[in-house]
Amino acid sequence: MTRIRDCFDMVVFDWAGTMVDFGSRAPVLALMEAFAALGVTVSEAEARKDMGRAKADHVRALFAQVEVAKAWRTAQGEAPDAAAVDVVMAALDGPMVRMAQDTATLIPGAADTVAWLREEGLKIGSCTGYTRAMMQAVLARAAQQGYAPDTVICAHETPQGRPSPQMIYKACLDLDVWPLSRVVKVDDAEVGMAEGRNAGCFTVGVAASGNMVGLSEQAFAALPSGERAAMLAAASERLSAAGADLVIETVADLVPALEAEAARRAA
Repeated sequence: MTRIRDCFDMVVFDWAGTMVDFGSRAPVLALMEAFAALGVTVSEAEARKDMGRAKADHVRALFAQVEVAKAWRTAQGEAPDAAAVDVVMAALDGPMVRMAQDTATLIPGAADTVAWLREEGLKIGSCTGYTRAMMQAVLARAAQQGYAPDTVICAHETPQGRPSPQMIYKACLDLDVWPLSRVVKVDDAEVGMAEGRNAGCFTVGVAASGNMVGLSEQAFAALPSGERAAMLAAASERLSAAGADLVIETVADLVPALEAEAARRAA
């Protein structure tokens, strides 16, 4: 029987919406709070549009949205520029650290999935759009819950963030893994799919727990079954269009999905 380890050597996980923070709520709420403190209203849909990028890149992408740029000019008296990005990043730091810590609960099945992969002999990498400062409390809380990856690559620790593959490249260097075709990238955002494909990884999208649906675990479970199914279908379609080789609901589904992929390859 072909095992996962016969096909893959490492899994690189995203963080918010993939391993912690069901619904990827922290970055959205923190961005909205930071902009509000500067007199600018940013909607949840606007904040979610470019989720997964390094936070400074995410702020730049928000300023590229016409309504956000217009609101900034009204509040600040001038068009957003490089200095405006710095202003928002300074306002974002406090809310982002606070909310990242508050939402750092592991998504159900995350710790068990990692334990099983390690038993198979796979290495566990991770990368995130959060800065190292934003990640400190998250790392501590995740470790308390049983998840401590072998390497953590944070935004701005490579020359370029997503959709560049450089964070994955760094994880591979850190853990001495190659070729990239034997690496699995797991992410909940479209830009994460692009990152995985650009690196040459087998790329897995996470539909239910991440940015595409954007609901807490409780809110998602409370939806009528038809509405929940429709949201999952829409999320899966977007992740597939962005480059996912396959889409699962949550990280709890990863092991059987990779076992099925190994069996498919053997056949």
